[in-house]
Amino acid sequence: MDKDKEPFGDLSSDCFEIGDIVEWTTWDSKMGHWEPHYGVLVGLKNEMRTNRLVSISKVLPLNGTGYEMEFFTLSLKLVSHSKEEIS
Repeated sequence: MDKDKEPFGDLSSDCFEIGDIVEWTTWDSKMGHWEPHYGVLVGLKNEMRTNRLVSISKVLPLNGTGYEMEFFTLSLKLVSHSKEEIS
């Protein structure tokens, strides 16, 4: 393993902060389209996965399931920052 490499997905994790609202999609095979899902980002970390350091995000879904989910950070899209700047 090359320890000098940046964690895979680390550049996209720089766009996120804890508390941000994020979106991910899942394929609905019955309807034939991508279904959007939303949640609050509760954690960002770098982990070893298949011999490579990658950026992993923990998200608490807004649908009320109460279970945190883990995602590869590149698979998330920012919907809203937790702190909007006031101009």
